Amino acid sequence: MRSTRILAALALAGLTAAGLASCAASADTRPLIVVSTNILGDVVEELVGDQAQVMTLMKPNADPHSFEISAQEAATLREADLVVSNGLGLEEGLQQHLDAAGAEGVPTFVAGDAIEVLDYSEGDAEGMPDSHFWTDPERMIDVVDAIEPVLAGIDGIDPESLKESVGEYRDELRALDSEMSAAFKTIPQDRRALVTNHHVFGYLAERFDFDIVGAVIPGGTTLAAPSASDLADLVTAIEETGVPAIFAESSSPDRLVQALASEANVEVEVIELFTESLTGPDEGAPDYLTMMRVNTDRITTGLTR
Repeated sequence: MRSTRILAALALAGLTAAGLASCAASADTRPLIVVSTNILGDVVEELVGDQAQVMTLMKPNADPHSFEISAQEAATLREADLVVSNGLGLEEGLQQHLDAAGAEGVPTFVAGDAIEVLDYSEGDAEGMPDSHFWTDPERMIDVVDAIEPVLAGIDGIDPESLKESVGEYRDELRALDSEMSAAFKTIPQDRRALVTNHHVFGYLAERFDFDIVGAVIPGGTTLAAPSASDLADLVTAIEETGVPAIFAESSSPDRLVQALASEANVEVEVIELFTESLTGPDEGAPDYLTMMRVNTDRITTGLTR
């Protein structure tokens, strides 16, 4: 009988502790900002600091074109104080949930609405908006400038503290842009050509004077697939330009790029870049600034060998 009472007491204590933990978790009264991609999630976290809860839906190393969310995450999306998304057709597997949240009156911020948009110039997506603006730090500054007043208008966020953190991060983005400009200037003009898994460097190419030779996947999404003629055209382009390296994204398998390298009648190195997703803390690209610096170094090294 005594042992029964002890077990009952322990069970009650466990339930009480669990209840207290649950209450503690739900007692966070800060505003909730839900962000679609982990690149934008990192930027928003840098801007708001501990003034708000930032929930990033896209996990590290995921593909922004195809990742999906749970029913619980979808419900949280509709309860947010602000939903931040990339837009321009990037979040293909998430768009229905973003649309539903907006239809229910959740405040939204679409980063693609804050920039000068480029269109894809070739492939199945020719003429469609290019969603990969973050490869140009100047456009990320445009996004930061546009989202500041939106964040400042959220109850619970102090505009003056926000202004200070935004100013600091804007300075970091400007420093990044200067570093990238200096590094890319060391690449000879006849080697300033990029071949990648799919079209992700249009903004970088425009900002830093590169030529896009082509992409293994010719459309704007990793959900597309190359044809035999696509691969043949790229082999020809590689042979004619003599590019010393082609680049594979960390969020996409590089088998097609490896196959392409072996088809070309030149020695071509395949180099991995972090382009569409951040990684875990110890995997090379845990935040946006680091990702861009790592990619800059790898592109510069690969094209100057």
